[in-house]
Amino acid sequence: MRSIAFADFLIGLGILFVIEGLMFAATPTWLKRAMKSALVTPDHILRAVGIGSAVAGLILIWLVRR
Repeated sequence: MRSIAFADFLIGLGILFVIEGLMFAATPTWLKRAMKSALVTPDHILRAVGIGSAVAGLILIWLVRR
């Protein structure tokens, strides 16, 4: 039997794939430009944005689960 946490994880992963797929389908040119921009962005900026996004996601999950 799967745990609720694992099921939630799989649902979240599925939502991520749906959003990513829709973005690639709807705006491929914009995404290509964004990827090129990420290549020239310094690592410390990308790392800070990634950490900020992860923290925001954790806070959102915590708020929903309260």
